[in-house]
Amino acid sequence: MLSKPGSIPRTSGCYLFRNERGTVIYVGKARSLAQRLSNYFQRLGALDPKTQALMVEAASVEWIVTPSEVDALILENELIKENQPRYNLRLKDDKSYPYVALDVRTPFPVPYVTRGQHVRGVRYFGPVADVGALRTAMDELLQVYPLRTCSRHKFDYQQRIARPCLLFDIGKCSGPCVGAIDREGYASLVASWAAFFEGNVKPLRRALESQMSDAAQRQHYEAAARLRDGLAALARAAQAQTVVLDDHSNLDVIAVRVNGARAGVVRFRVRRGRIIGREVKFVDRSLDESSAEVLEAALPTLYGEAADVPREVVVSAGAASPLATVFLTGLRGARVVVSVAQRGRRKRVMDLALADADAVMARDSHRREHDYNVRSRALQEIGSALGLAQPPFRIECFDMSHLQGTNYVGSMVVFEDALAKKADYRRFHVRETLGNDDVGAMFEVVRRRLSHWHDELGGGAFRRPDLIIVDGGLAQLHAAQRAAAAAGVADVELAALAKREELLYRPGTSTPVVLERGSESLYLVQRVRDEAHRFAITFHRSKRGRAMVASSLEGVAGLGARRRERLMAEFGTLEAIRALELDDLLARSWLPHDVARNLYDHLRAPTPRRASREMTDDE
Repeated sequence: MLSKPGSIPRTSGCYLFRNERGTVIYVGKARSLAQRLSNYFQRLGALDPKTQALMVEAASVEWIVTPSEVDALILENELIKENQPRYNLRLKDDKSYPYVALDVRTPFPVPYVTRGQHVRGVRYFGPVADVGALRTAMDELLQVYPLRTCSRHKFDYQQRIARPCLLFDIGKCSGPCVGAIDREGYASLVASWAAFFEGNVKPLRRALESQMSDAAQRQHYEAAARLRDGLAALARAAQAQTVVLDDHSNLDVIAVRVNGARAGVVRFRVRRGRIIGREVKFVDRSLDESSAEVLEAALPTLYGEAADVPREVVVSAGAASPLATVFLTGLRGARVVVSVAQRGRRKRVMDLALADADAVMARDSHRREHDYNVRSRALQEIGSALGLAQPPFRIECFDMSHLQGTNYVGSMVVFEDALAKKADYRRFHVRETLGNDDVGAMFEVVRRRLSHWHDELGGGAFRRPDLIIVDGGLAQLHAAQRAAAAAGVADVELAALAKREELLYRPGTSTPVVLERGSESLYLVQRVRDEAHRFAITFHRSKRGRAMVASSLEGVAGLGARRRERLMAEFGTLEAIRALELDDLLARSWLPHDVARNLYDHLRAPTPRRASREMTDDE
């Protein structure tokens, strides 16, 4: 039976079960993917016979997140039509969702709802799942963009008698049959109608709100209530955003997401306006490659033959490149346009692909971090590559942070069994090293940590690590060796990790250890290093902020270090303190009134820069 995957998102979406051959055997939708999929991963005997058969045959499960449950409903329908999964018997018919159609081949197009075969030359918008909300919204739209809704026979009759019908009298038709509007004006109404169904609802919302306000001011409360209901219908219709394009679009949508040393690429195949498939690729970044370079690396595995390449490929921001265009054009044998989605429906499908890429990356991270077998393999690979006697259960990593040699700090993060143990994290104020000296700071911090080597033999925050990693190259490694000697510690395993090249250095040799690209060991080492860097940066910013506040508040009579710290704890920034009124300061019971007045006057005293600016303004 298929084991339950980790990190299933709690968002709406579709899920696909595949067999060992990779064939889709079931497609489902869910308001919460995590909640729905958990129902499948129960004791086999607790499942109904059909679900038992599905789970016995299933070899893998994947999912696609969607912005809403309505989108999941539409996407499920399209995926079932494309894949014809054997366990979706009830949805193997030709049921389709309705579209809004505008026949722009005629001088005065009529909007209508259709489920029929699409005709070239007719503009279609959809599909839409909430048909009731759609019809209500179309009725309300006629009050703002009054297109004709009559048949051709009715239009010709009103034109012959030169008299409009009742819809014109109640403001739901612009009267093209009697010349009340010309072709250009009617075309403008059609364009506004189409803009709404393409996602541009703001103009209509503003128009309805303005009409409702005018009706209320004239005390036409019934009309205002109808317009209020129209706004509610508009909100419902706006929620029914489609996850597909117009009916004739054939393109690919490719989203690239980068997370540290790992990148995910998601490709949606859109054919005849429908999303019919998805592919996911992971790329390991070795030298901080850009999104465009990540996409270039993934293209050969995403596309294998010319028939699979459409004429248009839409990519996420920053991922377009001339090389991608050349590669796809050469593979297809005809011109391929690679563009970035800016607005409209292509942008909405791109947003869906980006959300899916985020979910894919989160799932991959969760799998690597919480799968015991993956963690065990990573630790074994590190131990073997570094020549350790055993896999390093406890790893400590050190990093430095400063700004031009000021506010120097060091960080120590701890991973046990390849999981972060934040309770054992430590931060160090660098006191002995002066100036911009990373090597000297590393020596000081590691020496101070190793001074506790014999303090906690049985455990605790300073229990002995199996491996210490310092961020940097050979110079930092030699500093850590000197620190171990100064602390009288001989049995500590040390390694240094170079920032960009991601090469590991060990004592006694200048030849680096290269971990295999894409390996679990490299991913773990990168994660440890990135966490140490994050922790150091956070501490440095906090210390620098406190130092700036302290220097700005020095000289205030009666305001000592403790009161300065309490001010920062309550208000967070110097700007927030400066914005306080005198009454706000006097209200603090722990701040004497004379000190509060001194502080208020100090913060409002003109600084040299402010005084200079004021003098310039006066001049």
